[in-house]
Amino acid sequence: MRIHDDRPGGAGGYPDDRSYGRHASGGAAGGPGSAHGYDYYDDAYSDAEATSLVASDRDYYYDDEAEPGLQPERSGWNAGADLGLLVLRWTLGGIFLAHGAQKLFGAFGGPGPEGFAGALTGMGFQQSALLALITGGTELGAGALLVLGLFTPLAAAGVLGVMASAIALNFGNGFFASEGGVEFEVVLAALALGLMFTGPGRVALDRGRVWVRRPLIFGTVSLVIAAAASAAVLLLLR
Repeated sequence: MRIHDDRPGGAGGYPDDRSYGRHASGGAAGGPGSAHGYDYYDDAYSDAEATSLVASDRDYYYDDEAEPGLQPERSGWNAGADLGLLVLRWTLGGIFLAHGAQKLFGAFGGPGPEGFAGALTGMGFQQSALLALITGGTELGAGALLVLGLFTPLAAAGVLGVMASAIALNFGNGFFASEGGVEFEVVLAALALGLMFTGPGRVALDRGRVWVRRPLIFGTVSLVIAAAASAAVLLLLR
């Protein structure tokens, strides 16, 4: 593979004055004019210019034939990460849209606000009618925001707060869902926590907003909000 700079004035009769090639006849491996079996020509540039070009080349070129230890490390955001975050957002948001619709409207065979309020009363909660509306509204609103990728840290905080309360209530049932445990709630809470700090990705209405550019700060604030809301519900209303 040849890597070159198109500036005129190449030296040594080569069409490109900065190139790499497999060592053939010029210089033994490890000797003058070669490094690790490669010939290196830079007669047209000073040492400073050559160093600058090498640093620049690493941003744009990758030598498939070079030894593994010599490969420049390449990292950064990519379209795959955006696609993965979009799938996570739509999955988590869709689940909570459905659960919110069950609680608020009785959709998808859900209990509706009266039925959910009765279930909350049976779990020992006060102000169960109001709490049923708040919980259903939080799930529906957070789900919609996650699907859109809008106010993502706050939406994830809403999901995490609801799931933290559910985990606290059902913790005594064990972990596995087959035994009535908190396995499903833990998975949803973990997804929400992850999105809280990664952000929604670039396929989102949040793109370019300050909370996306400062994910650690806004993620931490959202985590505190989720913890405070869950604690308030469990300690003040039960």
